[in-house]
Amino acid sequence: MSGISPRERQEQWELEALAPWAAKAAETAGREYPEEPDPVRTAFQRDRDRILHSKAFRRLKHKTQVFIDPEEDHFRTRLTHTLEVSQIARTISRALRLNEDLTEAIALAHDLGHPPFGHAGEEALDEAYREFVPAAAFRHYDQSLRVVELLERGTSETYLEDRGDERRPGLNLTWEVRDGIAHHSKGRADLSDTSSVRASTLEGQSVRLADRVAYINHDIDDAIRAGVLHPSEIPAAELALLGRSHSDRISRMVIDIVDTSDGKPTVEMSEVIQSAVDRLKEFMFEKVYWNASTGNQDLRKAQHVIRALFRIYMEQPERMNGARGLDALDVEERAQKVCDYIAGMTDRYAVASFDKHFVPKGLRVLP
Repeated sequence: MSGISPRERQEQWELEALAPWAAKAAETAGREYPEEPDPVRTAFQRDRDRILHSKAFRRLKHKTQVFIDPEEDHFRTRLTHTLEVSQIARTISRALRLNEDLTEAIALAHDLGHPPFGHAGEEALDEAYREFVPAAAFRHYDQSLRVVELLERGTSETYLEDRGDERRPGLNLTWEVRDGIAHHSKGRADLSDTSSVRASTLEGQSVRLADRVAYINHDIDDAIRAGVLHPSEIPAAELALLGRSHSDRISRMVIDIVDTSDGKPTVEMSEVIQSAVDRLKEFMFEKVYWNASTGNQDLRKAQHVIRALFRIYMEQPERMNGARGLDALDVEERAQKVCDYIAGMTDRYAVASFDKHFVPKGLRVLP
């Protein structure tokens, strides 16, 4: 490829066109293992592609967002949530002249660590993990980083030097993408709580806000469809401020983020809108998320599936596909392996595994 490469041309454009505080691919802090640059794609574009082609990303299509209903095609899954976050975050980044490629990479990877069965599954996995390691905790945002740094297998350019064709663990992503994944969420914390949660890049900050904008609004939509929530129950004050329709609320939040952040080296909402969004988030946790976890029979059964699988894999780790030598590990190390294995399951694989391990062969109803 003679002259300046497409990658170099894109890197030069970023240096000239993006906001001064935007991340530039040419100035990346780099990867854990150095690699030769791609002639066509920037470092952040390459990261996006690695995430998109990972097995963990593909499994998101069969992981619950909030509601389990195999007969309903219109509930969000963890994959459609991820795509909505990516779209909102890219809109924010484009308006603020930030790096869309970095934003997209972070958004696509931010929920790779989510376990099956949504919020209920995360609670159950955390509880099961603590049963064996009381000081441990399962948090999907920490697990997402673990997925890209350790559990997914590396690319053809990250072979172990002394072990032939065996690939390094992880996707060897840039520091900026990993930082954004690590700081995209702190669970139920208000947006005003930025202690140890603010990403170092504005692109990462955009994803954190986009995640909140996306899940609050689409979870309201799904909760109404599921009959868990009636439109009249949504707090009137928040509707008056944020909008009465799904699209109006998203537009109001995104426009506020852009107006508040334009020309500044930070991405945030105005205090008024942020407070309203935090109140709406609390309403959803009390009315929908906890209700879905404790009041919905299917989700209670799903939690039982996760607890039962965790216990049997701790007792008989050889039942995990490909597991070798886990009997020799101490309880803490084995529990981490079991946690990783269950967190990577889709809803249907978890149910099929439960069926395989606990239902007599002649009585199984699953193929």
